[in-house]
Formats: sequence, C-alpha cells, structure tokens
Amino acid sequence: MVSLFDILGPVMIGPSSSHTAGACRLGLMGRGILGGTPAHAAIKLHGSFAATGEGHGTHRALIGGLLGFAPDDLRLRSAYQEAEGAGLQYRFEEIDLGDDAHPNSAVLQLEKADATVEVTGASIGGGSILVTGIDGFHVELGGDYHTLVVLARDEPGTMATIAGLFARRGVNVATIRADRTGRRKDALMTLEVDERIADDVIAELRQYDWLRWARRVPKIAGG
Repeated sequence: MVSLFDILGPVMIGPSSSHTAGACRLGLMGRGILGGTPAHAAIKLHGSFAATGEGHGTHRALIGGLLGFAPDDLRLRSAYQEAEGAGLQYRFEEIDLGDDAHPNSAVLQLEKADATVEVTGASIGGGSILVTGIDGFHVELGGDYHTLVVLARDEPGTMATIAGLFARRGVNVATIRADRTGRRKDALMTLEVDERIADDVIAELRQYDWLRWARRVPKIAGG
C-alpha cells in the first residue's frame, strides 16, 4: 500500500528530504542515543553529504536535530544561532567511509558532561534514516519506534531480563538486536518497542551490576 507520505514526502524545512529531513532525523537520533543535547559535536560527512551538504541545508539540519528540532521546525533555518545560544560547540569534517557506505552518511561524535557516544548513520531517501553503528557496535535503527539502547557486560540472561521488563508492563517489542566485543565482555543491545519507555524501566535496569548505561530514544518525528 502506498501512503501519502510516500507520494508527497516528509513535512520539512529545506530543499531536500535526504539532505535536510533525513539529516535532521540523524541529529535527533544522535541526541537521543547520547541522552540529551551535546556540549560538543564533531560531525564527519561522507560522500554527497560532504560534497553538497552545505548548499542543501544538511549542516543546519544536523545541528538542529542535535538541538531537538523536528524536520518541520522553523528554527532549523537559524540552527547555528540556536546552537550558540544552547552552548553547543560543533565542527564539520569530511570523511571517506569507503565505497560500501551510503553516499549520505555521517559520523557524529558527541559529548556532554556525563556521556560520550559515536553514532554512524545515513539518510537513505525520502527522509528515512538508518543508524548502523553506536560506539563501534553494529545496529540497525531507523527511528520509527521508541528505542531502548543498553550497554552491558555480556552475561547469560541479560537480554531476557530486559525483554522481561517490557513483558511485565504489557509493552510489545518490535525488534531485539545485540552485538558484542566478545564473550563476557561488552554487549550493546537495542530494543524497539511500540510505546513510550517509562521511567521505571530505566530505574529497574540500574539495579543490575552488569549495566554500563541505558538510554531511551524517543520515536523520531518526520519519518
């Protein structure tokens, strides 16, 4: 079935769904995975993002997403000024991720007082995105669900414990994925769910000594 979104594209500020709406959604995902607005951001652009991004509004859209602005937020036009007011320091660089990388790819190296994260993703067309890496772990996140991202010590039962938190609350889990550095080392898990993730889920997770960190990423607007 073809939706109105497929025909008309996303509601957005800017000339290109891939370079503006998609870039903004990548920024929003990075912000969510970090756990808030970064104080510092190194934004590395690959392919078409690097070659034509400035003219298509990609830079402003990424910054706007990091500040929490949706793709249709008029403040995207003044994202640089908004960043200065929010205390966000940023820089753009070009990067070559190789021939296999999508041409609209970016690596976001983000930092705030209590956290750092590196997020790799791409704007894959029509405002849709795909996040493929978090701190070197492989993931597949499009921002279409409420998402829990957990870094934990790799131990038996951790995934079942996390899934059980949602089951007890009657929350349906759409996807579960995990990647690890090695047995009994670190594992990064992502769970995409149909409902907003409640505060008590995070509070309960923090009781386990295997937890490194857990972050909620809201469903991203504009997709």
